[in-house]
Amino acid sequence: MKRIERVEHWRKARQYTSEQLEQAKIVLEEVRAGVRLDRALRANHMPDGALIAKHILVAAYRELVAEGEWPEDPSFLSRIRMKPVRTLSGVTTVTVLTKASPCPGECIFCPSEQQMPKSYLSDEPGAARAYQNRFDPFDQVSSRIHEYEAVGHPNDKIELLVLGGSWSCYPRAYQEWFIRRCFHAMNADSTPPGDEPVDTSEPPAGARPQDYLIELRKAHTRNENALHRNVGLVIETRPDDIDRDELVWLRRLGVTKVQMGAQSLDDRILQLNRRGHSSADTLRAVTLLRAAGFKIVLHWMPNLLGATPASDREDFARLWKDGYAPDELKIYPTQLLESAELYHYWQRGEYTPYTTEQLIDLLADLKPLIPPYCRVNRVIRDIPSFHVVEGNRRTSLRQDVQRELQRRGTACRCIRCREVKGESVSSAELAFSDYVYQPLTSEEHFLSYTTPEDRLAGYLRLSFALPGAPDLAIPELDSAAIIREVHVYGQSLPVGTERDGAAQHSGLGTSLLDHASRITRARGLSRLAVIAAVGTRAYYEKRGFHQQELYMVKEL
Repeated sequence: MKRIERVEHWRKARQYTSEQLEQAKIVLEEVRAGVRLDRALRANHMPDGALIAKHILVAAYRELVAEGEWPEDPSFLSRIRMKPVRTLSGVTTVTVLTKASPCPGECIFCPSEQQMPKSYLSDEPGAARAYQNRFDPFDQVSSRIHEYEAVGHPNDKIELLVLGGSWSCYPRAYQEWFIRRCFHAMNADSTPPGDEPVDTSEPPAGARPQDYLIELRKAHTRNENALHRNVGLVIETRPDDIDRDELVWLRRLGVTKVQMGAQSLDDRILQLNRRGHSSADTLRAVTLLRAAGFKIVLHWMPNLLGATPASDREDFARLWKDGYAPDELKIYPTQLLESAELYHYWQRGEYTPYTTEQLIDLLADLKPLIPPYCRVNRVIRDIPSFHVVEGNRRTSLRQDVQRELQRRGTACRCIRCREVKGESVSSAELAFSDYVYQPLTSEEHFLSYTTPEDRLAGYLRLSFALPGAPDLAIPELDSAAIIREVHVYGQSLPVGTERDGAAQHSGLGTSLLDHASRITRARGLSRLAVIAAVGTRAYYEKRGFHQQELYMVKEL
């Protein structure tokens, strides 16, 4: 069964009967009495032998609470929810895809599938959901939020991840319509009666982007107090599409983080793979983004045409030595797919994919080199293995590399490997640190709180421009340090709630902001700017920041 068919099957399976609901309540009673969840499920299966699904357990729990039979207990809900890891980073990520559109790139490693954005396959998980929803942004966001609700995940803090190729290559009227529809979906439960109906049509040809700005700003304002607040907005584009005008436009849309495909920092490799930009373009784009306060995610691809494990090791080191210093990294080993032009190079004997063993060995060498300010989001794309013609087919590569690191007695100290996740945190035991590093034309302070076991509870990225930094001519940033990110880890909790031992809502964010203010004053600067997501504006307002055109600013 294809992935998109499995998604439809899964959705239909979300329905449940009254008998299943009553059986789920029996399971919950046993778990509440101390029985392990897996044992309670096996002991109370349905007559046909089927186990009660997690989403039915969540529905039964909510019914018991709504009827007053049980008190609300978030810690109990966390024990029965499906895939708790999805919200352990502190926010709930919703991924959406833009429609298929011509791409200016000619990369030989990119797969191509009709009706899909370039480089995406219809049976990748996020792409399958987009395909099922006809790439409509409102439907994609709404359905994903409802799926999170069904399995017991909090969804009031949404990081919106917009994928689908080079965002900057879409018409700006489409971009604004797409983002506005996403915000309508996040605002759906709190949109006041009588407000404009959700527009299901695309903007007409020749429409002026400024005609839609007014409605987008309305959607932004509503989201500041919506049930599903946007705490981060991410797009992906190419390094050669970044300039000052593009940065201002992204801020008007509400973007806070930008993903870019660096792929390699070796110009010879970039040319062989027809990437269409140089390593200098990537460095220039990273420098502009950092000067404007954006969080920066780079994609890096080992095993491109012309690369070897030895050259990949040299290339990876350039990320940290040559001024790039990304905040986050996605490692995407090249996968040989029949729909990519690289397939023909392989047929002619001009390309050889690394084996799984070679990849594990390479990545185990590289991960310990990653500085503590960077988060490795992925180590392989989630492409179904049957698409891969030759080479590594394992999608569990992260776990494989982790086991190899343990065997070697080494470790990775990237952010993801050190997050507290669901662990209990005692504020009194946390240690504060200020890790300083210097990419090109910037001094970065990675302020963090860690446990005695070096687990990361929260951090703040503070940026100071150095001589030679780009002059973006943005008034809010004059004489200002920039806060590029504030993040407190642990299981995502609803706004306004607390839980003993949880890092979120324990004052760590406020403490980090106080440290940033003191460091900024010591540097002789009079202003502190923050690239605030729309749904975090209220948080920063309570801490002395005021919304200006593109940023929130606090006078020191």
